[in-house]
This record gives sequence, structure tokens and C-alpha cells, in this order.
Amino acid sequence: MPTLDDGACAALLDALTEIARSATQAIRDLSGQRGARRKADGSPVTAADEAAEDVIREGLHRLAPAVPIISEEQTAGEAERAKALIGNSVSYFLVDPLDGTREFISGSDEYTVNIAVITNGAPILGVITAPALQLAWRGIIGRGAERIELDGGTTSRPSPIHARARPKDGLVVMASRSHLDARTRAYLDGFPQAKLVQCGSSVKFCRLADGSADLYPRLAPTHDWDIAAGHAILEAAGGRVTTPEGAKLLYGTPELLIPAFVASGDAVTA
Repeated sequence: MPTLDDGACAALLDALTEIARSATQAIRDLSGQRGARRKADGSPVTAADEAAEDVIREGLHRLAPAVPIISEEQTAGEAERAKALIGNSVSYFLVDPLDGTREFISGSDEYTVNIAVITNGAPILGVITAPALQLAWRGIIGRGAERIELDGGTTSRPSPIHARARPKDGLVVMASRSHLDARTRAYLDGFPQAKLVQCGSSVKFCRLADGSADLYPRLAPTHDWDIAAGHAILEAAGGRVTTPEGAKLLYGTPELLIPAFVASGDAVTA
């Protein structure tokens, strides 16, 4: 199984961006079909989730057939086989083909396509597209992050983005629109002067990465695929994502769950 370091990721970045853009178009093509069914875990899934999944899996298999894929919409059997491969491989793709399905169903523009590369248990590359916003963000840790404007089949020249140091005044805190639990709400109460912005999907990480927000805590469990791409982009932009105690997050556990995290736009200093 191949190991993807930052150099290998740099060689794949444009192709991964194009795969995400193609999945974005698949979702936009189905934007008029927002009916959902319930999965076994009770979460909703739509035809757009499944169409984006198909586009991404096909693209990744063509691009890097030896690299395992973990995706939210895999069947249980596929997921177990993929997780078994992780034990024999230090690199794999981690995919959420439509993050923010509830927002998509409601007609909100806060949903995304997420593709990440995990190496040695941590995100190293992330690509996120926001179909309704016609924007993309991407980054490789150690090599910087960028934002791209999408316009149908074309893309703009990438623009470098950077997280900002936490301001003394005017702190902007992001929080989940659909999953704001009591523990996270209590944490947010510690910032009474901050501007709270509730938002769906991984767009929250992107707002920290491009310097338009400062903090995003989530003190409840979330799946690896929900945050890996955003984690990589934010760290590539100079921010950080840790446990609430400041420790490194661990990806690739048997449950594929992150118990809690705090994402910050604070510039990382030595």
C-alpha cells in the first residue's frame, strides 16, 4: 500500500480538486430532488449524496487504485473491508460526499463535498467544495491553503488563504446549526462578547482558514469524515485543530469517531 506524503499529495491536488468539482456538479444536477430516506443510523440520505459518492469513488479508483477509501455512504460490508485495509496501510482517502445533508434538504446553501488524505493517523490534505456557494477550499499541511471560485465547468486561479491571529476584540465563533449540544453551548458561554455564527457542514473550518472567523468548538462526537478535510485545510492555513485539552486528534479508530475538538484560527507558533 502506498504512503502519501506532502509531496505525493501535491502531485494529486489538482486531480482531487477536479474530482470534488465533478461531485459538486452531480449534486447541483439533483438540487431539485431533495427527498430523503433514513439510513440505519437514523440520519438522512438523498440521491445527491449517492450520486456524489459514485463520482468520487470512481475518480479516486482511477487516480490512485491502490489507496483505500473510507466514505460515509459505503455499505456496512464495504466499510468493514476498507477499515481492515487501514491496518495495513498508512494512507487512505476519507470522503464525505455531501456533508450537511440536512441543510441540503432544507434548501440552505451550507453543504459541502469533502475529500481528505489521511497519513499515519492524521489528515495531510483536504479539498472542500460548496456547491451552492460555488467555492472550493484546499490545502496540504506544510504547503499552504487556497480558495477557488467555481463557475460551472471553469475554476478561477487559486488564491492563498491564511488563518488570522485571534483578535483582542471582535472574536467570531462558529457553531453547528444542527448539532449544538449542551456541552458545546456551555463552552460558548465563556465567550459572552463574541459574535456567534451558526452554520452547517465543513464551511465552518473554511471560514477559520480564510481568516473570517476565529474559533469553532464541538464538544460532542462526530465522524472522522465530517472534519478531516477541514482539519487539513485549516492547519495548512496556519490554524490548528486539537482535543479540548490541546492534544492531537486520533483518526482511524474502530468507530471512526472524534469524541470532541476545538478548531482555532490562531496562528501556530513554535
